[in-house]
Amino acid sequence: MRFKGIYTPIITPFHPDFSIDWDAYAEVIEFQIEAGAAGIIVGGSTGEVYALSKQERLEQIAFTRDRIAGRTLLMAGVNDMRTSECLSIAVAARDAGVDALLVAAPPYSLPDQSELAEHVLAIDRAAALPIMLYNYPGRTGVMMGEKFLAGVARSANVCAIKESSGDVNRYHLLYRQFPQLQLVVGADDQVLETFAWGSQAWVCATGNIFPVECRRFLEICALGGDFERGRRIMSAMLPLMHVLEQGGKFIQCVKHGAMLQGLRPGVPRPPMQPMEKDLARQMDDIVRTTRAAVNAIIAEPAAAGPAAVERSRAGAA
Repeated sequence: MRFKGIYTPIITPFHPDFSIDWDAYAEVIEFQIEAGAAGIIVGGSTGEVYALSKQERLEQIAFTRDRIAGRTLLMAGVNDMRTSECLSIAVAARDAGVDALLVAAPPYSLPDQSELAEHVLAIDRAAALPIMLYNYPGRTGVMMGEKFLAGVARSANVCAIKESSGDVNRYHLLYRQFPQLQLVVGADDQVLETFAWGSQAWVCATGNIFPVECRRFLEICALGGDFERGRRIMSAMLPLMHVLEQGGKFIQCVKHGAMLQGLRPGVPRPPMQPMEKDLARQMDDIVRTTRAAVNAIIAEPAAAGPAAVERSRAGAA
C-alpha cells in the first residue's frame, strides 16, 4: 500500500459525563470526508486512546467503518502495553474491515530492538494488513532503530513509517537505508522538512482543525513541488503547530480548535483537564490569524516550476 494525502487521527468527542458522544463523533468523520482527507485514523493518541476501554476502542472502529462506508481509507491504531491485546485488537480491526494498522512500540516495557521487531511481526502475522509504523520515542520510550527496521522491513506488509521522533537525522537514515519504507510526516512542526525528503503523506493532527488547508499545503508543496509557497505556508502555520506540539496541552488545544470549526468535541477525559481560559483565548487568536494567512497564500497562482520556465524560454527563442 502507498499512502498519499492527509490521514487525520480524529478526536473522540465526550459528553460531560465522559461517555462517548456518538452523534458528535459522526460529525467529526463527515467533516474529514468533506474536506478530502485521504484517510481517517482511530485509536491514536489524538483520539485519547489511552483513556478508552478496549470495548470502546472496538466500538469506535466498527462505528467509523460503518460511517465511512468506503468513502475514504480507515486505519486503526492497535497499540497497547501487552502484545496479546495488540493481537486481539488487530484481528478485531481486520474483521471489522479496516484498511491498515498503525503500530507503535508498546509503552513502559522498553523492549530491545529484536523484541520490538517480534512484537510488530506478531501483529503482522495475526492481521495480515498493511502496517504503518509509528516511531514516537517521546511517548513509548523506545526508538525504532536500524536493527528493528531491518528486522521488520522484510515483511511486505510493513510499508510505511510515521516519523515522530523530532530528529531530522532519521529522514537521512530512512531515505538512504530503508527506501522500501514510505516516510510519512508524523511531527506537525516538521512538515516541510519531511516533505523535502520525499514524503507525500501526512498523519495530520492539525487536520482536526484545518483539514482543507493541510490537504492543500501537501498538494502544493509535496505533490506540486512549490517549496517557495510551501515555506510561507509552513511559516504561517508555525504558531499553531508550536502550541500543539510544544505547549503541553495537545489534546485540549486540538479539541478547542475543532470546536472553532463548529464541531462538538466536548471535554477531555481524565487525567486531562479542561483548557484554561487564557490558553483558549490564545488559541482563538492563533486559529483565526493562521487560517487567514494560510488561505491567502493558498489562493495565490501557482509558481512556474523549472520545466515551465524552460519551455517559456524555448518558445520565446
